[in-house]
Amino acid sequence: MRTASIERATNETQVKVAVDLDGSGRYDIATGIGFLDHMLAQLARHSLLDLTVKAEGDLHIDSHHTTEDVGIVVGQAVAQALGERRGIRRYGQALTAMDETLTRVVVDASNRPYLIWKVAFNQPMLGALDTEMVKEWFQAFSQNAGLTLHVETLYGENSHHICEACFKGLARALREAVEIDPRKAEAVPSTKGVLGGSL
Repeated sequence: MRTASIERATNETQVKVAVDLDGSGRYDIATGIGFLDHMLAQLARHSLLDLTVKAEGDLHIDSHHTTEDVGIVVGQAVAQALGERRGIRRYGQALTAMDETLTRVVVDASNRPYLIWKVAFNQPMLGALDTEMVKEWFQAFSQNAGLTLHVETLYGENSHHICEACFKGLARALREAVEIDPRKAEAVPSTKGVLGGSL
């Protein structure tokens, strides 16, 4: 069972997350930030992860702490569910179109976190979500999930479409990367025999 449940409590946020990597895309999400809920629903639906996220945070200040901490805990849950990462395909990629926008997302579930972010937004807010926080969510998620993650908007104008293409692209690439390869179901996908480290 590739599942995990994690809780994180600080003076700024309380976050509970559960994931099932072999789910069917079911989700139950409430962060207090409507647009973030919408994006996490896209992540679950298109990755086929089952995802539960419950978060309470200091939204009277802004969306920063809640958005970042949700990224941290979702990432931690994915990493815990992956375990030794034995049998996974490891790599995944997606080109995602949404109307005028085209975004490329590439994932290496290497346990060596790194984010390349080539995305720009044309407006400062999407609902109650500061668009600056979208990168922060991806940074927190990639660091804590142990993913090398490249996200690039090739072109686009509408900020809603740009953001949604990033999350849907992540979902499709992640789905491919964490899927079990039936030809190597017991092997760690690395010549080192372990994922992580400097090579």
